[in-house]
Amino acid sequence: MAGMLRITRAFSVLAGSAVALVAAAGSAGADSASGVVDHGADVAGYAVDVGDGVFGDLATSLIGFRLDDGTVLGVYCVEISTEIDDTQEMVEQPWEEFPDAATPFARNQDRINWVLHNGFPVREPAALTEALAGVQLNGGIDEREAVTATQAAVWHFSDGTDLDREDPLPNEGDAADADVLALYDFLTGEDNVGIGEQPPAALSIEPDDLTGAPGDRIGPFTVDTSGTIADVAANLPDGVQLTDADGNPLDAAQVQDGTELFVTVPADTADGRGTVEVTAETVVDTGRLFVGRNYDEAPTQSLIVARASESQVTATATANWTGTDVAPAAQGRAEDSGGLGDLAETGASILGPVLLGAVLVGAGIVSVLFVRNRRQV
Repeated sequence: MAGMLRITRAFSVLAGSAVALVAAAGSAGADSASGVVDHGADVAGYAVDVGDGVFGDLATSLIGFRLDDGTVLGVYCVEISTEIDDTQEMVEQPWEEFPDAATPFARNQDRINWVLHNGFPVREPAALTEALAGVQLNGGIDEREAVTATQAAVWHFSDGTDLDREDPLPNEGDAADADVLALYDFLTGEDNVGIGEQPPAALSIEPDDLTGAPGDRIGPFTVDTSGTIADVAANLPDGVQLTDADGNPLDAAQVQDGTELFVTVPADTADGRGTVEVTAETVVDTGRLFVGRNYDEAPTQSLIVARASESQVTATATANWTGTDVAPAAQGRAEDSGGLGDLAETGASILGPVLLGAVLVGAGIVSVLFVRNRRQV
């Protein structure tokens, strides 16, 4: 029996490792904007009472969030019941990847986005005061009231809370109470018809790795971006060039969405490799969601972008060349009379079947050992 347990455990490790590797291979090359909370850039609001004493008095703020490139965003919380962990890296995700499907966020995403587009800081306090024309205010909406009402309205849709209308701001006076309630009612009222999700800031180079031989024009590497190309940096040996399909040198000014890049390698070049890094200016749009990278192991409060901000994203591709024979599916074919060769297969598409085969072989071995073990009992 002990022998059987060891065999079963060995197979479990083999299968689990293979599945993990296939999953990793399938996600290779995928990247998203990421960053961490930066409370030094917070804009404070008032503490609010959302009724029934479920959460107690909740502090509100427009939370500072620093992207990897140093850009600082303002974000709001969309997950009251989860504590914020300032140490966790957070990654941009589509709305459908919100980690708690049981909350109202899933059915109210577009209305949350409307709050963000019509609340603070997209609209400054003066504009918010104007939007409430005809409503009795106490000197107009100020910044702190604007932050408070906007966050409270976001929570209304993301977490199903509502302000205590008798005493919405437990530590403030009637004037601030009335102003915050007025703006909150506007942001959660009938004018809120929702705004759909905007696409993420994007840049990729596909494929991200190709192999050819000296004398080849290795490519194409196709640029896919929603932004504007700011820089192209080629780290290539002497004589090897970044070019277009005709072999003409390329620079950043000629690269845009859909541009095909090639690495042209002279025939007498020694075996080697080079990289091409493309940088694009993009926009992290209002309503983009950030979720903790390790949420399953260390949950942290999910956050949503309050105002669009310019940022930079980068993508890198690698060209390899060798004079030895390479399987056709793993190399770019040398051009013939100016024609372009077949594209290389990416690593992920090959690795999956190989690992699946390894799992099946492992399963066969386990079956044989299982039968032998039973005969010996």
